[in-house]
Amino acid sequence: MSGADNVRYKVAEAARLAGVSASTLRLWESQGLVVPERSATGHRQYSEADLARLKRISWFRTERGLNPAAIREALDAESAANDDNGSATSIENNADLQVGRKLRNLRHAAGKTLEQVAGEIGIAASVLSTLERTSQGVSVAVLHNLAEYFGTTVSSLSGEVEPRARALVRAGEWRNWPRTTPGVTVQLLAEGKNQMDCHRFVLAPGASSEGAYRHEGEEFVYVLSGRVEFVLDGDQFYDLHPGDSLYFESRRRHAWSNRHDGETVLLWINTPPTF
Repeated sequence: MSGADNVRYKVAEAARLAGVSASTLRLWESQGLVVPERSATGHRQYSEADLARLKRISWFRTERGLNPAAIREALDAESAANDDNGSATSIENNADLQVGRKLRNLRHAAGKTLEQVAGEIGIAASVLSTLERTSQGVSVAVLHNLAEYFGTTVSSLSGEVEPRARALVRAGEWRNWPRTTPGVTVQLLAEGKNQMDCHRFVLAPGASSEGAYRHEGEEFVYVLSGRVEFVLDGDQFYDLHPGDSLYFESRRRHAWSNRHDGETVLLWINTPPTF
């Protein structure tokens, strides 16, 4: 059995990596959607396979709006299809893991160890290891710092190798970035080698950048719903409500957080595409 097969997550860590609460995991277990192993002391233990299943459950629930019965049916259908196709994996699962794979490849190409990169970024090596394996578990600020460290952008890490050009994107047909940060969903409003990054950010209650970051360019944020706070240069605070907008130079250190007790939805444009 490989080292990855031996990895077990406690309920709190599994919930964080799946982008949901621990109580949600217990609810899914009561609904028969996932059945984790138990330790000798009775504590839940989630394997890598369980974690992948949790991400699919979350995806079916948030992106497709399926109820528990429909999610079970969809998971069973995927399992049957994978059995028929050997090691075949759904497109969404592959996409969910691409950020970690790209970061690992960049690290190997640079001849760096986990400890070296993590130390220079200012995070624990275990956090970077989890990110490389699962594409989960870091803030937007940390992900940006890693992208900058390797001379790339968050958009490049999260997008396809060859971006597909789409002139028209219908409402609800947005392609999602892999969800590396719990509570933060990024949807592409335009695709291709453009001069702008055009995104729709959906922030869960309490979601934030968890730190400030900066890069080249300029950006424009428009609040579609909810409430968001931006902090520029550490001392300029902007409390934005629906209909409010903010334009600033990206080289200014910026941080943000959802100040609403529900979802906050933003239209966010960067130019050039340096995020």
